[in-house]
Amino acid sequence: MAKSRRQFMALTSLGVLGAAAALRSPGQNPAGQNPGDLPPGAPPAFGAGPAVGPEVSTTTFAEAEKLVQFEMTASERAVAAGSWRKTMAALYERRTGPRKVALETAVAPASRWNPVLPGQKSGPERDRFVRSPIDPAHIDAGPLPTRDEDIAFAPVTQLSRWIETRKLTSQRLTNIYLKRLEEFDPKLHCVITLTRELARKQAKQADEEIAAGKYRGPLHGIPWGGKDLLDTAGIPTTYGAEPFRNRVPSEDATVVKRLHDAGAVLVAKLSLGALALNDIWFGGQTMNPWLLEEASSGSSAGPGAATAAGLVGFAIGSETGGSIISPAMRCGITGLRPTYGRVARTGAMTLCWSLDKLGPMTRSVEDAMLVLHAITGPDAGDVASVPSHLDFDAGASVAGLRVGYFPKWMQENPATAVDRAAVDVVKKVGMVPVEVSIPDWPYDSMNLILFAEGAAAFEELTLSGGLRELKAQVPDAWPNIFRQARFLSAVDFVQADRLRRKVAEEMARLFSHVDLLLVPSVRDEMLTITNFTGHPALVLRAGFVKVAKARSDWAPDPTHPLPTFSPPRRVPHGVTLIGRLFEEGPMVNAGLTLERAFGVVGERPPGF
Repeated sequence: MAKSRRQFMALTSLGVLGAAAALRSPGQNPAGQNPGDLPPGAPPAFGAGPAVGPEVSTTTFAEAEKLVQFEMTASERAVAAGSWRKTMAALYERRTGPRKVALETAVAPASRWNPVLPGQKSGPERDRFVRSPIDPAHIDAGPLPTRDEDIAFAPVTQLSRWIETRKLTSQRLTNIYLKRLEEFDPKLHCVITLTRELARKQAKQADEEIAAGKYRGPLHGIPWGGKDLLDTAGIPTTYGAEPFRNRVPSEDATVVKRLHDAGAVLVAKLSLGALALNDIWFGGQTMNPWLLEEASSGSSAGPGAATAAGLVGFAIGSETGGSIISPAMRCGITGLRPTYGRVARTGAMTLCWSLDKLGPMTRSVEDAMLVLHAITGPDAGDVASVPSHLDFDAGASVAGLRVGYFPKWMQENPATAVDRAAVDVVKKVGMVPVEVSIPDWPYDSMNLILFAEGAAAFEELTLSGGLRELKAQVPDAWPNIFRQARFLSAVDFVQADRLRRKVAEEMARLFSHVDLLLVPSVRDEMLTITNFTGHPALVLRAGFVKVAKARSDWAPDPTHPLPTFSPPRRVPHGVTLIGRLFEEGPMVNAGLTLERAFGVVGERPPGF
């Protein structure tokens, strides 16, 4: 049986390779002969062209086999080495020449990830957006605080009501945030570019429009900060990386345009770990407002820290593998990672075409939905963005919603007493906890796709040596990973992609039994699974824990131990809800209910 299968695969492979060869340009001469030497109608033969590229030997293959963990026999190795320059080396011509082809930044892969499986419902069938009403007891949205810091920490839901009822001007609010950004950035290192001139212009315009009765909606006049991978016309967009620190785009990203259209006021471009990894950028390391000896996590480091410290009304972050969830959890704020494809990424830095997502980072759950409502929707510049409906009613009941949780995970790190208590709260508010499980598969092996796509997105920076300029040069930083990714197997990439489809089918099975999942926020399996399947996630503060040691996104380095604390320090802790594809509405409704039940959202980091 095994021998027959090997023979079949060998014949099949030759047939495929022959078909590929038949697609060559008629101008090529694969046989290395004059066209007249071949009989009429003779097809081009694969592997009969001229030898190109550097010489390779059996030793070359023997060493390379160690990288991809695939072993050949001595005779197989000899055939591979003897034929490589004719069969495979020419495949690198696009990059090595002589007919090099540049791939512009905006060119996405032809293959696209669609998180919606065949026959699966792709979210709600209508658009509806109903925000919380004004408190009847305070029909004018309540009294305006006397202290600027109390105004600064107010949620967007409250700020917007004050602005709408003209108790607060956008110009005053903008100046409060600009002042706080200047005052506290030296502690947090969360600002890359302060956009004072633009902010004051936009705030003035907002006040004039509102005074004239032209109120655009809940974000009108609200100052915000953008992760510095969102293009801003005429304003530097640096990706947090040394080679791009002088990069000034000519157009706004689609998300920036939509926020401008909503009347929001851009006050700062906020820090991110270089090229969207962790929390170290060319200006330093962004710190956690709740624990200044600890970094804020990343890569949406600046949005997490600035929002938690009351330096912006809200922020926009991005996530590829945890970059909204992790800093939101550590900094004690709300992070909403939308369904893959809901928010157009046109004009945002590409790390991974099939994984990147843009989403809100706010101080309360409903704030996140107000922002998502403004930025949702497709754009022609992002081939992965799709039309979708957003159905949300802040007053909708959550009674009877089935919330799946993993009992085993709740007893293991990184789960805490706060996570376990959240399961009880789910039941108390009328939702139904349901025990669930998933197969014990090697989910992290899908990260081959992330590393390969990331290395492709920054190929030119790798080949030019620009990666050497980045501050972080440790083994788990992009410079090393992008170089290592050149040696990943293309066959294994396809197999990882097939595993991705299998995992998506498993998640569809899971969501046929539950409406939501409740998971520890930084549980590695679920961060990996849901980013690859494209499911939306909402992290919200659920309580507080004590830590005796600073936490880090980086691999342990014995030569640079992390700070320890005695007695342990008190920090916020968040739980994460996972929703069905394109069904952010029920997920956020559940989050609103839990937020009220937890009762911990209002506490601020000391000193801010």
